[in-house]
Amino acid sequence: MIAYQAPLKDLKFVLYDLLHYEQHYQNLSKSSALTRDDMDAIMVEAAKFSQQVIAPLNRVGDEQGCQWHPDGVTTPDGFKEAYQQYVANGWPLLAVPEAYGGQGLPESLSMVVSEMISAACVSWSGYPGLTHGAINTLMKHGTKWQQQTLLPKLVSGQWTGTMCLTEPHCGSDLGQLRTKAVANSNGTYNITGTKTFISCGEHDVAENIVHIVLARIKDAPSGTAGLSLFAIPKILPSQTGELGQRNQVKCGSIEHKMGVHGFVTCEMNFDQAQGYLIGEPNKGLACMFTFMNFARITTAMQGVIHAEIAYQGALPYAKERLSMRSLSGTKNPTGPADPIIVHPDVRRMLMTIKAIAEGSRSLVYFASQHLDIAEYSENTKAKEGAEQLLSLITPICKGFLTELGVEAANLGLQVLGGHGYIRESGMEQNVRDSRISTIYEGTTGIQALDLLGRKVLGSRTKLLQPLLKSLFDYARSLQRHQSMCWCVAPLTEALQIWQSCTATVAESAVGDADEVGAAAHDYLMISGYAMLAYLWARMASVAEHKMADGCLDESFYRAKIHTAQFYFKRILPRIYTHNAALKSGASVLMGLDADDLQLNS
Repeated sequence: MIAYQAPLKDLKFVLYDLLHYEQHYQNLSKSSALTRDDMDAIMVEAAKFSQQVIAPLNRVGDEQGCQWHPDGVTTPDGFKEAYQQYVANGWPLLAVPEAYGGQGLPESLSMVVSEMISAACVSWSGYPGLTHGAINTLMKHGTKWQQQTLLPKLVSGQWTGTMCLTEPHCGSDLGQLRTKAVANSNGTYNITGTKTFISCGEHDVAENIVHIVLARIKDAPSGTAGLSLFAIPKILPSQTGELGQRNQVKCGSIEHKMGVHGFVTCEMNFDQAQGYLIGEPNKGLACMFTFMNFARITTAMQGVIHAEIAYQGALPYAKERLSMRSLSGTKNPTGPADPIIVHPDVRRMLMTIKAIAEGSRSLVYFASQHLDIAEYSENTKAKEGAEQLLSLITPICKGFLTELGVEAANLGLQVLGGHGYIRESGMEQNVRDSRISTIYEGTTGIQALDLLGRKVLGSRTKLLQPLLKSLFDYARSLQRHQSMCWCVAPLTEALQIWQSCTATVAESAVGDADEVGAAAHDYLMISGYAMLAYLWARMASVAEHKMADGCLDESFYRAKIHTAQFYFKRILPRIYTHNAALKSGASVLMGLDADDLQLNS
């Protein structure tokens, strides 16, 4: 099994050397007193908790899974106790404003803790993870009573939260939702309907669950314009916030999934359940996006953690496993064979995993930094710029990074060969666990359509142009540094492809709307590879400066530069294939009638 070790060295490189988080926090109104020593202390404690308390649950959760009973769902052995320790240690309070009982620290710092906990056991991490989204939704859109009654228990971790969107007859097409809400004379609503694939909808780790539910009030408009948002507690609170009577909310069944077995996913039945309207009637989807956008960034982090797990499992094995001799001459003359790390194809897989893990980490924390600015900056222009950038890069983070995470997980298994395919290694679990990340919180295809259709073309490229300008400016700045000239041309060309393919799709879509859908996936991947090229260039530049200044850990920075060069030479060229596919247009996808596509039986 993989013995997870928090990658503190790389985290500190990204946070301090690359993104200058210490100065970043000094510029935020909510965290001016947060020092590097504070951040280091939080990371060290989070690493200990993740490694010692959460990581041992990973195998247990996979083997035992969750169990449904008529009166509820039980989680695997140790999950409930670990959650109680998580709450007792105050981890849920980290990034919640002090006005609501939290510690008032930035969202990005909470993301660092989330990475370590998720990597230790992604199944366990879901129980506290969704609660944060429910808290954000109620803070921004809830009534004073909702905030006073529901938030204290959610903030403390005493209660958990869910997000209830999908129904059995529809997936991401929320306009088809049938769940109904009927107003009561006391201002509450009775909600009736069935929700499916609900993460953490029923469990035993906390005493109560607050469901954030989309439903349709009687006589509301059809489609998404008629959706309203409700808070529906499993157990209704009294006026003082204590537990009262059981609400009409039941878990009908749990799903039996490919992976993340310790993370309960279930069907939830609401039978005239009492709920509280969040925000205005028929404005529920806008309120829900507060929850969904945060969830998409945290899901992007799963691309990072599955790549990190793959690397931690594959690298030690490749150094220890002896098989065949090196093509360039014996490297282990006293042994029967050489370690497989000397073989170029094994090195290809290891370097790809490393480039994905470290590159993806830099992009998630780049996005998290802008989450902080959008939330806490007192500079109006900076705040608006961060909001616009996040609008653009959130679908890139969620869609692109999870696809890379699945690739890295598969490569990690491949390095171990047959030993990776069997359960003892933990690598096949990582593959199974990773697969859901490209599906929930909006599939890759939906993220691609959101990026190209809504964010880029929908804004007439106004959201894209400032980002492209800053990336082009950075590429030009590298020309002044001889040691970085190797990446200037490929970075510039990648950005030019991103820019030109935007114009190509905009032009072709005028005559055929299917051109947007046909181009969306390749456009997402082009955008992602270009963003990682920019960040790998920045990481290489930082490493160059560190080595020039006489750093203590020269091998770490040398590996950064080499991995950046590997990315530019071995991974970034994928952008050309995606560009060629994008330019082939919609006809090659849509040319056949649906009836012409048949099973060959």
